[in-house]
Amino acid sequence: MTDPNPIDDTTDDYSRFEARLVARDQDATRVVTADLGETTARQLVTELIDNGVVTPVPGKRVFVHEPSGTAFYSSTQLAVFHRGWTAARDDVTEEES
Repeated sequence: MTDPNPIDDTTDDYSRFEARLVARDQDATRVVTADLGETTARQLVTELIDNGVVTPVPGKRVFVHEPSGTAFYSSTQLAVFHRGWTAARDDVTEEES
């Protein structure tokens, strides 16, 4: 009996191809937070304050994200966190449906 030629063996090609497609699909559905600029972050935080989602603590210069109870010193950090937090909450509700 002869051993299969390792050069002609393509059994793993489909698995690798499928893994790349799944990774690409996951990247496309993820919320992008890295491209959040300072101006956009400030606008988002202002909207969150207006909607009662964030409470500013003026004496300490801190923003408190009310739903999670997490405090932030930077509006950009808060905006990135809120986007990720919202995306995670959306994923949970989609899985429950």
